[in-house]
Amino acid sequence: MIKCIASDMDGTLLNSVQQISEENKQAILKAQAEGIEFVVATGRSYQEATYLLSQAGLSCPVICVNGAEVRGEEGEVLSSTPISKTLAREVAAKLTEHDVYHEIYTDKGAYSLDPEKAVSILVDIIVSANPKADPEEIRTAAAARTRDGLVHQIDDYELLFSDGNCKIYKVLAFCLDAKKRNEAGEDLRAFADLDITSSGHENLEITNKNAQKGLALEAFVKAKGLEMADTMAIGDNLNDVSMLERAGRSVAMGNASYEIKALCDVITDTNDEHGVAQAILEVL
Repeated sequence: MIKCIASDMDGTLLNSVQQISEENKQAILKAQAEGIEFVVATGRSYQEATYLLSQAGLSCPVICVNGAEVRGEEGEVLSSTPISKTLAREVAAKLTEHDVYHEIYTDKGAYSLDPEKAVSILVDIIVSANPKADPEEIRTAAAARTRDGLVHQIDDYELLFSDGNCKIYKVLAFCLDAKKRNEAGEDLRAFADLDITSSGHENLEITNKNAQKGLALEAFVKAKGLEMADTMAIGDNLNDVSMLERAGRSVAMGNASYEIKALCDVITDTNDEHGVAQAILEVL
């Protein structure tokens, strides 16, 4: 019997215009009313995740920045797995060396040197999950990152690396040049303390090796006195693999890649067809 449901956001809970559909919302509320724990597991910052949840009138715990931080329903920090400042500085230097744009995710939100590229990086994530969607609609939706203050502009990342009160959770890199991106990724994989995954065709998501959705979900479930065998995870991309592999019931979105569908127990509808709602209602 499913007692906990974990859902990714981009390409999963969110449709192609970055909204949680009414169908998905009602299914989540029904699950919560029946005593099932619902948790979002996303690569986004807590600030971005709760911005979208509040727009839909939903409240739940959040596994954010790929598991680097876990927060309860009231926003309290349940766990934190940052990258050391020294290592984060080295990562940024390596990406700069390869001319790869990157953002820094912290416990206070995401930071960018270039607001326009901050929009482009989200467009890449959305387009990767929704290849048939209207590019202009996607860019308009993605613009909320900077318009609504969800990404902060900063002049120098060293201001974050030298701030003793700031935790570095993730470095999100983006580059249309595959050669540069792959070379940067190869260099970064030499660091044993890092985990490197992806949420789009042109990006790299870099976190502490212990900051993974699956590890964070496992700890969250255990703290609730539940079992992973009674947990369902829903996702569509590579940064969902660690939780899909560990969950008792793994669900791939209809818009997921072949690799994700192949490792899951069930394939649901696409994110524009309310696939999360379908997956939830099937187990209620």
